[in-house]
Amino acid sequence: MTSGRHARGRIQPVSSPSYDIDEVFPPEGVRDARSTRPMPAYAPAAGTVRETAPGFHKADGGAGDTVRGKAKGEGEVKGEVKGKVGGKLGGTGQGVDLGTEITASLVVFLVALPLCIGVAVASGTPAELGIISGVVGGLVVGMTRGGALQVSGPAAGLTALVAETVEAHGIAMLGVIVLMSGLLQIGLGMIRLGRMFQAISIAVVQGMLAGIGLPLMFSQSYPLADVAAPGTAIENILGFPAHVLDTFTDAQTAIAALLGIATVVLSFVWKKVPGPVRKIPAALVAVAIGILVAALPGVEVKTLQIGDLLASVQFPGPVQFAGLADPAVLTAVFTFTVIASAESLFTAAAVDRMHDGPRTRYNTELIAQGAGNTVCGILGALPMTAVVARSSANVQAGAKTRLSRTLHGLWLLAFALLLPGVLALIPISVLAGVLVHSGWKLLAPEQFPKMWRQDRGEFVVMTITTGVIVATALLEGVLVGLAAGIVLAALRMSQTSVEHRVEGDAAELVMTGNATFLRLPKVIDALEAVGSAGTRRIRLDLMGVTHLDHACRSQIEEFVEQRRASRTVRVELLLPDLPAAKPKQKPRPGSSPESWPESSPGPRSESRSGLRRRPASPSWPPPQPHERSYERSSSGALYDAFYAPSRPGPSAEWYYLDTRPFEGPQDSEEARWRDYHG
Repeated sequence: MTSGRHARGRIQPVSSPSYDIDEVFPPEGVRDARSTRPMPAYAPAAGTVRETAPGFHKADGGAGDTVRGKAKGEGEVKGEVKGKVGGKLGGTGQGVDLGTEITASLVVFLVALPLCIGVAVASGTPAELGIISGVVGGLVVGMTRGGALQVSGPAAGLTALVAETVEAHGIAMLGVIVLMSGLLQIGLGMIRLGRMFQAISIAVVQGMLAGIGLPLMFSQSYPLADVAAPGTAIENILGFPAHVLDTFTDAQTAIAALLGIATVVLSFVWKKVPGPVRKIPAALVAVAIGILVAALPGVEVKTLQIGDLLASVQFPGPVQFAGLADPAVLTAVFTFTVIASAESLFTAAAVDRMHDGPRTRYNTELIAQGAGNTVCGILGALPMTAVVARSSANVQAGAKTRLSRTLHGLWLLAFALLLPGVLALIPISVLAGVLVHSGWKLLAPEQFPKMWRQDRGEFVVMTITTGVIVATALLEGVLVGLAAGIVLAALRMSQTSVEHRVEGDAAELVMTGNATFLRLPKVIDALEAVGSAGTRRIRLDLMGVTHLDHACRSQIEEFVEQRRASRTVRVELLLPDLPAAKPKQKPRPGSSPESWPESSPGPRSESRSGLRRRPASPSWPPPQPHERSYERSSSGALYDAFYAPSRPGPSAEWYYLDTRPFEGPQDSEEARWRDYHG
């Protein structure tokens, strides 16, 4: 290099790359000939650059340092990477705290364990089947990329359906039904039906969380005292006062209740503990305390009991697959598919609002749930969904990646297979206390007054969703909540302003907003008012209507036909979009106005934006007397909108006048022209 300058991007025949001042920031796409990495860019020096040796440049008048055109040495790269990785204890290359992920997985494990057992027992199946579904939810679904933080396992929302299915078809048929449901879920995800579950109101999501949390608290208040829950959510709530009175009549139930209450209190106050001790999950501390208390002499609280996990696996055989010919079995497959998919994706929508991490990929998540249910069906286990209680515990424990939910499945498998004796030391009341705390966090009672202050309509939707879920089940409550949200949206969108007045010999009705069937009584009253005014003219101005549904439109057209049939009154109807007024013949651009069809009103002299347009002729088409009232158009190409060969869009302007002869000077176009100009 002798000139000190060369063409940008040209490679010099030297042993190491050399750059001129023009190439301090090389253009994108320029690469070193010996590597696939982009060419390094160097900071500009303040001064001139002169060549001192091949591969070197020295900046005169700058910092005086020599800048080498070589990449960083191997030691420098290793040191930098090591610094980034080791910047946080237990972290990974992406800045994820590995210690937090592990502790979060243990918290989820402690929450999932009693839920797996409780759902299995309530479904009329062995407790081990619930553990198997929890393991599959962690190891199979947990490793997929559908959602990062929602945790899957056997869900309480399917308890009644599973119990009915087992009673009707036997536990051997359960595996085939779950297997076919999983395959259907995979098919639904592949045709991309998962994203439709994103269209859910925040009020419905909060109502769903509260509707899950409230029954969870009351149902777990009974195991908290080592007694069985009465049954449904309503029965649990109604029986709670008597349950509290009976708890302290027996010493052992009182000890169990005190352990559970201590767990709940510890879960609330543990974050306020000073020092690094508070980094230990409160659930682990409560379990340790519970194991110590249960080991004391004279204490006889109930602990977890799990049998042989491998012996409970039941692979479906040809006899079970032959049962798919039964229509009742096919109905059960379809029902399982719909409910499991809805619960999983509604849970995903709720969990996405709990954190600011990656959003759920709904179609991928639906495929992942289908894969999990397919594996559960092959093993003869319970159906699984994404579960809010486990997922919220995962978020609250600080998890950021899929690692925590995957590890929770590993803990379930390891303890159930290798350390069942350790699980037998954990008091059930302690795990029930962990679930009561999770239920309170889901209920979030402070959200109700907050929603009342923000939007009372959404508060009603939220309350209805919660109440219906408590009274029935999760899916029914969500569907009713969605219906309530749609009704609220319809009422708010049907904001119609209807004004009628009499000016001289004309009665005018002006309507704006969204005219739907919900406002039909108001429209009918206004039409009757202008019809009974006794004037010779009636003008119906609907140009400000943004939506006119079939019911209101039919009522208006019927009114116009009846009045015109009487031949005693002249009716002008102005609509924002009336396909019937489209001209039969499309005029050519540049043709004379006289050649236009008589039914064509022609281009308007003014747009709603206030920009005056030059009329095609000083005398035709004559501007209408009502034209000044309709300066509302956002269309800048009225000619194209009016004479387009297809159906006009929302921005097109149409007006449809009564063209029948009528005695009086107002029939004359010249008279209307004079009236318009005053």
